[in-house]
Amino acid sequence: MLTSVVAGYSSGGYYMRREGKSWIKTMFLTATLFPTTIGVSAFVLNFGAKYYDAQSFIPFGTMVILVALWIFISVPLTVVGTIFGRHWNGAPDVPCRISLVPRHLPDKPWYMSPTVVACAGGLLPFASIFIEIYFLFTSFWHYKYYYVYGFLLMTYVILLLVTSCVTIVTAYFMLNTEDYRWQWMAFFSGASTAVYVYLYSIYYYYTRTQMSGFLQTSFYFGYVGMFCLGLGILCGTFRFVSSRLVSSRPDLTLLASFV
Repeated sequence: MLTSVVAGYSSGGYYMRREGKSWIKTMFLTATLFPTTIGVSAFVLNFGAKYYDAQSFIPFGTMVILVALWIFISVPLTVVGTIFGRHWNGAPDVPCRISLVPRHLPDKPWYMSPTVVACAGGLLPFASIFIEIYFLFTSFWHYKYYYVYGFLLMTYVILLLVTSCVTIVTAYFMLNTEDYRWQWMAFFSGASTAVYVYLYSIYYYYTRTQMSGFLQTSFYFGYVGMFCLGLGILCGTFRFVSSRLVSSRPDLTLLASFV
């Protein structure tokens, strides 16, 4: 919750650099969109646990405390961060003049369409964390102790490196086809990693677990869905930042291609 000030600072600054006018709406979405999605999902799953008298039920008082921390700590820090970002990090940084008239996009092969590129962009990052995802699921759903936190950190670093290199190369190919719409392509190509993780979770559920019934099924897919949502936003944001970095450092494209 304390890092909410970082979220407000980065979103507010970037929105102002793009000369946005509705910065209050951006601030509101930054403070509420992701926490509300996770909170509502957790509340629904918690009511199901209460209905079945499961041990995983979180007391209502604890949930109220978490909501109060979000309202009185996270939201104000997001507002403060957005205000600072607008004034200290909102100067336009466009390296050249941009025409207000959209340019016609030439025809390109089907495999270079944004949809195909976004789907293919998540394969390599998923392959780099596939083994670790198996051990994480085993720890979560088979009640095994998890010890290799150092290896988990190394896997996380590898995920970020592979994600950044793949997005730089895909953005380079898209710009070579004169498709300047790289922003959302970069984000969704990173977020597609979470889609592959969720598809793997479906396979894991039917082949590695003996779960059955509404409660176990809803808990499994509900919490895995929240995990994949956070992972998708993480990878998508990192890919977008990596693509923007290449605009100021073209030599990174050659380095990413080599890696």
